[in-house]
Formats: sequence, C-alpha cells, structure tokens
Amino acid sequence: MQQFSNQEIAELKSRVDQIHDLLASRGEEAPVAPVRAIATARGEAAPKSELLDQLSFSIQIRRIRRTHFGTAEMSGPVWDMMLDLMLAAANERVLGASDLATGAGVPLSSGLRMIAALERLGFVHRSIDERDRRRTIVRLTDCGIERMVSYFEKIGGIRQAVPPLAA
Repeated sequence: MQQFSNQEIAELKSRVDQIHDLLASRGEEAPVAPVRAIATARGEAAPKSELLDQLSFSIQIRRIRRTHFGTAEMSGPVWDMMLDLMLAAANERVLGASDLATGAGVPLSSGLRMIAALERLGFVHRSIDERDRRRTIVRLTDCGIERMVSYFEKIGGIRQAVPPLAA
C-alpha cells in the first residue's frame, strides 16, 4: 500500500476544498457522487433521470474538450496536469515536472513525455529553476491560460442548462 507524505495529504485536502468551493460558488448544493452514495446507503437507487443527465453532461464535456483543444490527447493524466497548472497559475505558484507527474499519478518519464506534448501544442513552457538547476519548472503559456479560461466559460454555460439535482 502506498503511503502519502503529510505534504501530499495537505495538497489533496486543499484540492478537495477548492473543488468544494468551486461547486458552492456555482450554486450547487452537492455533486452527483454524494447524492448517489446517500441513495445507496439508504438501499435506494439514484433517480434514473439524474443519472442520465449527469452521464449526458459528462459526454458533452468530453466532446467539447476534445474539439476545444483540438486534440484527443487532452484527457486522463494530461488533463490532470493542465488542471494543476491552471490552479497553480491562479494561485501564483509554480510546479515542477516531477510535481505534475506525481499529481497525475504517472511515472516521471511518462510525465515528461506528456509535458513535451503539451509544449509542442503551445500550452506550456518549461524552464530551469534558478534556485535548483536540477528542477524543471512548467508553466502554462498565455495561449494555454486563454484556452483553459475559454473552455471553462464554455462548459459553464452548458452546466447551467442541465437541470439541478433534487435534494
């Protein structure tokens, strides 16, 4: 079983809190997973229409992401890296290549290939950390930030069209 450091646990907690705050700011009382978990705990099935709405929304988001970024590569660990980089940029923080690979749950060698692909697409820029020359800093480019912002604006409008979950 993999053990997590206190720093990793704190980062995960921080991400969960940020997601919770984001959902709260959008006027959603709870995401689908807890609604489903409550229904399951009660021995009930989640309402079918809610599940179908959520599935439909998830498919729409995936398709929009693919067309918005112009590549099918923008999923899984690569997408996790883009989210981590956007969050870091919003908080005026920097992330190293190893941070991104760890956060995406991939080996460093795979993470470096994914970062190189994002760099070829013009979404990220790599540089050497001036304080620790062994470390590679990865940042979103202006193009990467613009694409992420416009993507979330686009899916924000779609999310509002999906009926709210029943309490």
